[in-house]
Amino acid sequence: MHPPLTHVEVRVLGSLLEKAATTPEHYPLTLSALVAACNQLSNREPVMQLDEDAVTSAVVTLRRRSLLRAIQPAGSRVTKYQHLLNEALDLDARELALLGVLMLRGPQTVGELNTRTQRWAEFSGLSDVEQLLDTLVARDSGSLVTRLPRRPGQKEQRFAQLLGGEVADSAPVAAHDTPQAPGHSAGNARDEQIAALELRVQQLEEQLATLRTEFATFRAQF
Repeated sequence: MHPPLTHVEVRVLGSLLEKAATTPEHYPLTLSALVAACNQLSNREPVMQLDEDAVTSAVVTLRRRSLLRAIQPAGSRVTKYQHLLNEALDLDARELALLGVLMLRGPQTVGELNTRTQRWAEFSGLSDVEQLLDTLVARDSGSLVTRLPRRPGQKEQRFAQLLGGEVADSAPVAAHDTPQAPGHSAGNARDEQIAALELRVQQLEEQLATLRTEFATFRAQF
């Protein structure tokens, strides 16, 4: 995407993608709900603390680039926002899921993406995820995703989104990314526990975001 999106614009679009997929009953989002979604403590890498001015500035730029739309539902005085990435980039729900998780959490392996997109869209397994990633890498209109070089000691290749420009991969190697000795299952068990905890935290975070959205909508009526 030229020019590349800023890190705030990436976070705004990623947050809208997430809520459209996981809490459609509360989508599109009000400004206050969008700020809360951008600043979630879970499922965000890095965690950000954006104020309304920063989010509003990003919204204005994204609207000018036809990547976001502001609407005012009938009978409501509150403006709400929805992404237009599906229209602007001709992407389906599963492609949006992969791109959205990459936008919110940075470079990830196929396994991590398979776990973290469970509530966004349906994939049949790792090969399905990898095949779709390959499609996003090899798009005729321009790559939206790139493969990152393997880091020392890492056996899994990672992927990153390109909406924000080229990726400087300087993240440290996590302990659970290091190869295990043949027959050693402790790493696999730990990965499964982490994946289960991440999914549970995501569910709780979405419940909290839903309550915040409902409260913001209620408050705006007065």
